[in-house]
Amino acid sequence: MRSIVIHPPHEFRVEDRPLDTMRPGQVTVAVKAGGICGSDMHYYRHGGFGTVRVREPMVLGHEVAGEVVAVAEGASGLNVGDRVAVNPSRPCRACRYCLEGLPNHCEAMRFYGSAMPWPHVQGAFRERLVCDAGQCEAAPGDVSFEELALCEPLSVVLHGVKRAGSLLQKRVLVTGSGPIGALAVAAARHFGAEEIVVTDVAPEPLAIARRLGTDRTIDVAAQPDDLAAYAAGKGSFDILFECSGNERAIRDALPALRPRGVVVQLGLAGNEVALPLNLVVAKELALLGSFRFHEEFALAAKLIGQRRLDLSPLLTLTYPVEEAVAAFEAAGDRRTAMKVHIAFA
Repeated sequence: MRSIVIHPPHEFRVEDRPLDTMRPGQVTVAVKAGGICGSDMHYYRHGGFGTVRVREPMVLGHEVAGEVVAVAEGASGLNVGDRVAVNPSRPCRACRYCLEGLPNHCEAMRFYGSAMPWPHVQGAFRERLVCDAGQCEAAPGDVSFEELALCEPLSVVLHGVKRAGSLLQKRVLVTGSGPIGALAVAAARHFGAEEIVVTDVAPEPLAIARRLGTDRTIDVAAQPDDLAAYAAGKGSFDILFECSGNERAIRDALPALRPRGVVVQLGLAGNEVALPLNLVVAKELALLGSFRFHEEFALAAKLIGQRRLDLSPLLTLTYPVEEAVAAFEAAGDRRTAMKVHIAFA
C-alpha cells in the first residue's frame, strides 16, 4: 500500500509499505482523505519541531477518514462499507492520568504520526489503516471524506471550548485565522457566542472566517489600531481563543479582554513567549492551556455527520497521493489554502 513517509533528517517519499495484520476487535479502513496538519508541515520542512526530531522513517498524518473494508472478530458496531472518521489518539488507559479521567495526558500515548516516542508512532497517511473499532466514528454517506477528516482538528477546538466554559452570549476574540482559528469561529457561533471578532495578518484566511460566521475581521497588518479600540473601558471580550502562538498577537489581544476574561491558548509557539504578567494580575485573567482531546472526537463526528456545522469553507484543495509533494507545498501557502487534503484511491 502507498504511504507518505518522512525519512531523517527530512526526506519525503511516497513509498509502498506492508499492510498490518488485523487482530480481534479491529477493522481495516481504506483511507480516502487525509488533512495536512501543521505538525506534518514541520516534519516535511524541518524534520521535526523543537527538540522532537525524526530518527527513523515514519508515516505521516493523523487527520483521516475512509471506508471500512474488513471487520475482525469482536469488532462491534461497524460494518463493511461504513464511512468513518478515525481518531488518531490511543491512550494506554492504564497510567495514572488515564485512570484520573485525563486520557489526553496519557503517559504512554500512541498518537498517529508522532516522532516524540521511540520507536516513533507510525501515522495514518496510507491507503489501508488497521485500527481498533473503537477509534472509528461512523457518519452518513452524504458527508464527504474531506469533511470527516476535519473531525480531528475540530476535536482540538471542542476541547478548547470545554476549557473556556459556556460561550452563551459571550463576546469572543479569536487571534489567528488558520484552520484551528477558523474552526474556533464555527464552534463559538454554534455554542451561542453573541459576538465574534477574528484577527490575522493576511486577508485571505479572514475571508474564510467571515464565511464561517464571524461578526468582524481585523487585518492587524493593515489596520493595527483597530484591535486596540476594544481595550477601552478595561476591555470588551469575555473569552480569547489564541490560535496563532505568536507573541505579538497574544500581547496585543490581552488588553482587549474584560476583567476576569478567559484566555484559551490553542496555538503552539515555536519558542517561549513573554507575557505581560502585570496585566494578567490586574485584570484577574484566567490563562488556560488546551492540549489535544478525547471524548470530543465523537461529538465532532456528530456535528459534522449530522450537518450541524458547515465546515465546507475550510476545504480548499485536494491532491491525489501521487502529488503529495505538491499538496504539502500548497499547504504551506496560507494565502491560497486553508485546509489541504490528500486523496488515497
